[in-house]
Amino acid sequence: MPSTLDNHDLLEYARPVQADLNAFDSKLNDHLQGDSPLITSIARHLLKSKGKRIRPTFMFLSSRAADNFTEVTVDASLAIELIHTATLLHDDVVDESDLRRGQKTVNAKWTNLISVLMGDYLFAKAFRIMVETNSTELSKAISVATERVSVGELRQIEETGNYDLSEEEYLSIIADKTASLFAVSCEAGPILKRRGTKERHRFASFGERIGTAFQITDDLLDFVGDPDVTGKEPGNDVFNGKVTLPIIYSLRQVNAKSKREMLKTLRDNPDEFSFKKVYRFVEENGGLEYTYRRADDLCHRGLESIGSLGESVYHSSLTEMVQFTSARIT
Repeated sequence: MPSTLDNHDLLEYARPVQADLNAFDSKLNDHLQGDSPLITSIARHLLKSKGKRIRPTFMFLSSRAADNFTEVTVDASLAIELIHTATLLHDDVVDESDLRRGQKTVNAKWTNLISVLMGDYLFAKAFRIMVETNSTELSKAISVATERVSVGELRQIEETGNYDLSEEEYLSIIADKTASLFAVSCEAGPILKRRGTKERHRFASFGERIGTAFQITDDLLDFVGDPDVTGKEPGNDVFNGKVTLPIIYSLRQVNAKSKREMLKTLRDNPDEFSFKKVYRFVEENGGLEYTYRRADDLCHRGLESIGSLGESVYHSSLTEMVQFTSARIT
């Protein structure tokens, strides 16, 4: 099941909010220029591989679809995306990563110290932008989401190599680590438009479910992804002892002897040869299929959360974006 969707596909779905994304990119460039020559150099490096802009696109489409777009929506999205980028810089140091999105990480091109400090700088920028939106409720929501990201990251490190991790615990970790920023991106529209609690909750639920599905598919791509599309070689999570749903599910399907044999493979410094063995184990025991179904179900439930939205080009694109989330692995 190689990944077949790329930035070109996403651009098609994001077309109705392209002007918003252009404004986002322009403001991002402005915020990352001029504070120092080093910061400018790193910013240019980061902007060369700016990613798919998933969170801003979800925010703009969901806000436009529900008539929740405001004059500070782009600023809110910028704050959230800077927080996301900061966590990636810190992640790359923790994981000792050399590549992200097909190019050198900041820690590889410069140093771990510079990567950590640049992450801190982006956090500071994000909170400054967030405060300037003059929305106390938005500041609260983004602060809670940022705290959840940190908790999720710490819990993931804590559970490294714990192959007794349950599916529920895994889902809780990735909800904090990844889905929290999706949730606040989608909740930002109702917050800025001062909608009621019910409206905020349903958009946050939408983002939470889609964000969780996104991380599940990302974990699955560690097994089935095309490195030319994902920017990383398959097996990276397995090599680092990261416990993900394909392995959790597959270990539950076998007898004690088979489980012990696979645990030995997973714990004995896996290499490319042993990854092939892990891949076969996961495929033969239904781990890949189950993980895909789990992500697909979350996508459907996410769409149900906002099912009462009227038809519009924004709603149609939002639906296609959700389908893109799970279709990345088909």
